[in-house]
Amino acid sequence: MSSLYYGDNLNVLREEIKDESVDLIYLDPPFNSKSDYNLLFKTPKGHKSDAQITAFEDTWNWGQQAELEFSQLLKQDNTDVSELITAFRRFLKETDMMAYLVMMASRLLELQRVLKPTGSLYLHCDPTASHYLKLLLDAIFYKRGFVNEVIWKRSYGHGDSKKSMGRSHDTIFYYTKSEKFTLNRFFHAHNSEYLENFFRHEDERGVYKLENLTSPSFRPNLVYEYKNYPSPAKGWRVNLKKMQQLDAEGRLHFPKKQDGRIMKKVYLHELEGQPMIDVWTDVKPISAQSAERLEYPTQKPLALLERIIKASSNEGDVILDPFCGCGTAVHAAQLLKRNWIGIDITHLAVSLIEKRLKDAFSDIQFDVYGTPKDLAGAQDLAMRDKYQFQWWACSLVNAKPYQGKKKGADGGIDGLIFFQDDETGAKKIIVSVKGGKNITRSMIADLKNTVEREKAQLGLFVTLFDATKPMLTEAVSAGFYESPYHGAFAKIQVLTITDLLTGKAKAQFPDLSMGGLNFKKAKQNTLSAQNSLVANS
Repeated sequence: MSSLYYGDNLNVLREEIKDESVDLIYLDPPFNSKSDYNLLFKTPKGHKSDAQITAFEDTWNWGQQAELEFSQLLKQDNTDVSELITAFRRFLKETDMMAYLVMMASRLLELQRVLKPTGSLYLHCDPTASHYLKLLLDAIFYKRGFVNEVIWKRSYGHGDSKKSMGRSHDTIFYYTKSEKFTLNRFFHAHNSEYLENFFRHEDERGVYKLENLTSPSFRPNLVYEYKNYPSPAKGWRVNLKKMQQLDAEGRLHFPKKQDGRIMKKVYLHELEGQPMIDVWTDVKPISAQSAERLEYPTQKPLALLERIIKASSNEGDVILDPFCGCGTAVHAAQLLKRNWIGIDITHLAVSLIEKRLKDAFSDIQFDVYGTPKDLAGAQDLAMRDKYQFQWWACSLVNAKPYQGKKKGADGGIDGLIFFQDDETGAKKIIVSVKGGKNITRSMIADLKNTVEREKAQLGLFVTLFDATKPMLTEAVSAGFYESPYHGAFAKIQVLTITDLLTGKAKAQFPDLSMGGLNFKKAKQNTLSAQNSLVANS
């Protein structure tokens, strides 16, 4: 059941996800903050950080696609959305914000469609567009679907506080498709100030606070005297039988003065915590030292997603994240024994999520759709998008993409691999990816020169088409890298996409770090085979 899709989530939702098939949707879409998020990869000490990539461009511009989706919104069945998006356009004109809202409206309508009648949706956003998104959600879920506006304190202040009050929170809108939905009770930890101010008493049973037993409104049947203590004017909060039970259990505090009020003892150790509220300050953001940090710029803490998934779903339910990013939502879903569907528009993100899940769950099984499975699929990707093909090809050899989408000369480097085979530290492998038919011996010669120029130890030539005999001869002429303790390895290795996909060939080099110098590994979670959520194949 668990599946990971590469592609535009609008197309995947329309073509692959059935009506009313999902129990919980969490989405953390880009916020239209007019910035490009570079994914900075871990780089070993002594090597400069050239390995980075634009993970996504957090900007939409008004153009042909926005105009097309706008016209489709006017023709769909929800007339509230049609009227609202028209009003937005009159106010915002053909701006980036308008393009963003059109994009979100199209996708939110599809998400509402795939949600079960008992399902819930959590939309994570910041103040950039939250006010517009709230109106969209009201139109799509017909206002009655609104449950909460959750405030998550994600940081402790920013440098922008000189020009404004420091922005330190995100908003999470919580909507449901009907009045019948899952909401499992949870508790927040009590803060220290609350404990100090209220839990100031102690007896042989433990630390406790005193709770008022006065009724908040007049109840004639609850007006009675107890052990010569007069009733409050509005009566007690409990009836006489319950009062006697509390007394027998030693849970009543009797004041010394007879005209005082009887209070109830509430013991700290018997409380589960503060009942759930819509302001979350107890889920800490990911710090630079956090074990779960994967260097992804918008990564959310696992605890945040665990709370949402526990609150609004049960084991075996289906969780959907249409903007997967680095995969925190699907990671949390797997950990909590839910089925899941993840979608992302870049091969880079899909590859990172695959790696994250396999690092965290040794026996996990799930399907991946939209990424090439054979030569024909690889050729199609190379023809449609050169950079997506390069990122995907790099993932086949566990290489970091090099310098993102920079146009022009890349110095002959498409990817980097770091390895360690002795005590002297990290060493480097250059990866060159070729997706065209016209591959020549000179390309191998160029890779040899790049390896020498970059002081790398090895070079990998990853090609969509078979290398010619002169190319293989040129590769052999580069000789071998002599590892201090592990023998000799061909300095230039030619690898075809077909051989990499079938497992017939793989990059040959020694690595004591077992790949740990290239990508930060997700912490491993123990999951037995019988509890593993296996995808349908």
